[in-house]
Amino acid sequence: MSSTIPLQQFDPQELKAWIKAEALALGFADCVIAKPTRQDKEMPRFLEYLERGYHGDMHYLNDNLDKRADPTLLVPGTQSIICVRMNYLVETPKPRYVPFAPNSAIIARYARGRDYHKVMRGRLKTLTQKIRDRVGDFEARPFADSAPIFEKAIHESAGMGWTGKHTLLIQKKSGSFFVLGELFTSLDLPADPPTTAHCGSCSACIDICPTQAIVEPYMLDARRCIAYLTIEYKGIIPEEFREGIGNRIFGCDDCQLICPWNSFAKITPIEDFHPRHGLDQASLLDLWAWDETTFLQCTEGSPIRRTGFQSFKRNVAIGLGNAPYHSEIIKVLEQGKTLHDEIVNVHIDWAIQQQLKKATSTHFLK
Repeated sequence: MSSTIPLQQFDPQELKAWIKAEALALGFADCVIAKPTRQDKEMPRFLEYLERGYHGDMHYLNDNLDKRADPTLLVPGTQSIICVRMNYLVETPKPRYVPFAPNSAIIARYARGRDYHKVMRGRLKTLTQKIRDRVGDFEARPFADSAPIFEKAIHESAGMGWTGKHTLLIQKKSGSFFVLGELFTSLDLPADPPTTAHCGSCSACIDICPTQAIVEPYMLDARRCIAYLTIEYKGIIPEEFREGIGNRIFGCDDCQLICPWNSFAKITPIEDFHPRHGLDQASLLDLWAWDETTFLQCTEGSPIRRTGFQSFKRNVAIGLGNAPYHSEIIKVLEQGKTLHDEIVNVHIDWAIQQQLKKATSTHFLK
């Protein structure tokens, strides 16, 4: 390791350029520098979001509102925030469709490989050490969707992209299939300028949403969102949303798949995002056969662990109910009723009824 030079001897612009180059070398798709300014523009809309109850059961969003408004309260001494993103697509996505087969399950693309929180934090820690090796010690704290901050607004303020009508960040040359991370630091670095928004009059993401969760541009009702219902929510999913969920068993990419800017989406160089256990070609019937031990083995280090075994089976049951009729589906669902909790059984009963309706309407029932 070369000897360190006192931070004050570095030209801030040169140090910033060096940090960005090191970030790209670590696999980050982009790196910008933001300042920890007060989020007075974001807070009123966020309070309205909470007032409307759009956060559902995510009650933690009511906490630490002072820190959300002022990032320097979250990490005192912060002078600059190093903002990064990671692409996670492993292949160019095809338009959304539901295959005519009972043997197809859809998992959001970000969740098919290793948990991005782990990947992001690990590489941010590596970046921190590289900077310390060069400039000496400084205060630094990494985040990956893990702190009460207006993450997208901070990235947007430094030109990483703009917040689309689906509430996800969009980058003009890369679309939106990426995850975000931040490194709060005591380094005094020059900030990057913001970019402009380019959604225009497009409403494709609003129109395509299967459960009409985007209630107005830039406002998402989580209680209607398939990602929330299949990941965060642990209760009985309202019947009005079950058919819309289709065969999506963990998350939803529809609003991104329809976005014109994702014609520019980039493929990730990071192996950790490649699918594990064939989760890009998952079978509903095979996933239904998983017991809890198999679930824990196959989701080790995966974001799918977040939903828990019973909620995972609840989601698969809905997928089986929405699948084309097959006598095997009814058989395995009935066998599963003795293995799961009351919440899962509600969805099993619904799925069986859906299958029986299809059997009757197509004269398949014997």
